[in-house]
Parts: sequence; C-alpha cells; structure tokens
Amino acid sequence: MPVQRLNHAVLYVREVDRSVDFYATTLGFRVVMSIPGRAAFLQAEGSTNDHDLGLFAIGADAGAPTAGSSTVGLYHLAWEVDTLGELARIEGVLREHGALVGATDHGTTKALYAKDPDGLEFEVSWLVPARLLGEDAAPRMAALDLPAEIAHYGADTRGGIGVSVPVA
Repeated sequence: MPVQRLNHAVLYVREVDRSVDFYATTLGFRVVMSIPGRAAFLQAEGSTNDHDLGLFAIGADAGAPTAGSSTVGLYHLAWEVDTLGELARIEGVLREHGALVGATDHGTTKALYAKDPDGLEFEVSWLVPARLLGEDAAPRMAALDLPAEIAHYGADTRGGIGVSVPVA
C-alpha cells in the first residue's frame, strides 16, 4: 500500500517553550507531551494523530536555517485549513506576530507563508474543493487577494473536499 499522508513533522528549535507558545498561539496546536526545556509534542485541533508536530531544543546558540540558500534541506511544511474564513483569521494572527512573509494564489490552493521564531518557514493553505475547480483554479503563482477569494468561494465553504478530504 502506498504512503497515504504525512503523520507528523519534527523540528529542531532553539527554545522549546518559545516555539510551543508560537505554534499554540498562531495555529492552535496543543501540547500532548513534553520534556521541560528539551522537547514537546503538539497536536493540531481536531487531529486524531498521536502528535502532529515534535519540537526538540538544540540551544539558543544554534545557527540560522540555511536550507535553500547554502545547503539542501526542507523548504517548508504546509498545514491545511477547512475554510477561507479560518485562513483569514490565521492571516491576522500571523501578522500580529510579525510572522507572515507571503501570500500566494496557486489557483487550486490559497496559501499563506510564515516563519516561526527560529526562521523555519511553513505554509497554511485552503484547497479549492474538487466540485469548484474550474478554469479560474488553473495552477499559477499570483498575489493572494483573500477578500476577493472569500467573495468568490465564501468564507465558510469547506476546502479540500474531493481533493485532500474524501467526498462524504
């Protein structure tokens, strides 16, 4: 049987408590287990995974991530939200934390890009449901106009149905 989905990601961070606070505050993750000052395992709201994100401290003197500029490595992780309304809410939270670094309309997905306190990049996206995929959802790289997308698809339209979420 082929791989079905990503179960969890593990990140090396400078300070676990700072990273836990960031991911809890911005994306709503909750701690399910921790080793104070050394490691934490977080779960996304509504997740049935044992954990979705593991964080391991390597110390305040750790260097900045260099993947993509001088070394190979992971570019970013992407988390999916159910609605454009939720994407808009998260955009505001990321702005408040000075973490938002970009917003792109990929046609089939509407994506926000942000960096955590250690400079690790991540994406939060909403996927156009399969039944709404049309010519306007052709793959592209354009600036995201979130209010226009909400006007087009609706703030409460469930994303990913028939794409990443099975049709009920």
